[in-house]
Amino acid sequence: MSDQPSVDVKTLHAALDAARLQKELSWRQLAKEIGVSASTISRMANGLKPDVVAFAAMTTWLRMPAENFYVGASALPDEEPDLVAQMVPLLRARKDLSARDVAYLEEVIGAAARRFRAERESRS
Repeated sequence: MSDQPSVDVKTLHAALDAARLQKELSWRQLAKEIGVSASTISRMANGLKPDVVAFAAMTTWLRMPAENFYVGASALPDEEPDLVAQMVPLLRARKDLSARDVAYLEEVIGAAARRFRAERESRS
């Protein structure tokens, strides 16, 4: 099996869903706003990967780096999605936070998550 990165469809779909709920959009409205077909998002709910154009449109709409949704082929399928990847869409959707506030919170949450992971690994 190759160690090439692959799209973590579960995390991407969860990020889209969180942003969709925050903006009070239906799945069809979300698809239209992103510029992809509703069936593309529906297929993702069933674990199918979007094509590269749809993937780019989704990560651009989320204003998140595509690599936030990459996993190595050797990653365990039951791993928890990255905490920062899950939280950033929620933070960015908030009207009371500036882009600077979101960037700061992203750094703080990321640093805390890395520290917690390192502490867990050192106990193992």
